[in-house]
Amino acid sequence: MNALLALEFPPVSHLLEWPDFALKGNEYFAFNKIALLSVLAAVFSIAVIWFGARKAQLVPTRGQTLAESVVEFVRENVVMQTMGAAGLGWMPFLTSVFLFIFFCNIFEIIPGIQMPVTARMAIPAALALLVWVLYNAVGIKKQGFFGYLKSSLLPPGVPKALLPLVMLIEFVSTFLIRPFSLAVRLFANMLAGHLLLVTFAVLTAAVWSATPLALIVPVTFATLVALTMFEVLVAVLQAFIFTILTAVYINLASHADH
Repeated sequence: MNALLALEFPPVSHLLEWPDFALKGNEYFAFNKIALLSVLAAVFSIAVIWFGARKAQLVPTRGQTLAESVVEFVRENVVMQTMGAAGLGWMPFLTSVFLFIFFCNIFEIIPGIQMPVTARMAIPAALALLVWVLYNAVGIKKQGFFGYLKSSLLPPGVPKALLPLVMLIEFVSTFLIRPFSLAVRLFANMLAGHLLLVTFAVLTAAVWSATPLALIVPVTFATLVALTMFEVLVAVLQAFIFTILTAVYINLASHADH
């Protein structure tokens, strides 16, 4: 019981901030756990496709099956649902985004790591900025600069008296809210899951050390396992949501009649 009374949860800063591994004599370059995991996520994403495609066989290997499953999932559930056959050219980019975010997320449940990279705002913000630049560039290329602005800010059928207000709303929605919501949605969901897992891990350890409460250890431990499994689902779901919204925004920017 005393263990529970003295229960202390680590500050959020201790969960999200990691010391830099600065090079000796170089104060301008540093590397930390988050940067390392980001690189690993990129390497794993490349490895999935490379090992799956390097020796394609009629009877697929495990690596080929995994790669084909990912590509098929993105093709059928992202591209075909939002962009149609005309969007198949975006498959490499969208598959890369899905894999990278998934691996960044799944580090949350890996023993010894237990840190989702996307629980730091920098990675979701960088990805959202990339998407923002990309869909605006696509819109300008497909429609021209002024044509893209017109299709984005002037929906057809709006009364002239409401045009200033509608233009302001559309500008904020298209050019500000979209990238902001992409970043915050991914960041907030992964951070919340990370904090929840840490909370139940600390609680389980505290109950384990409190002898009178040993009978409820299975309950807290089972809850921790269930939450861990749930976070696997969240890792996939958040990667999927970010990817499908990216496809939606690119598709909207490509057509003037949206």
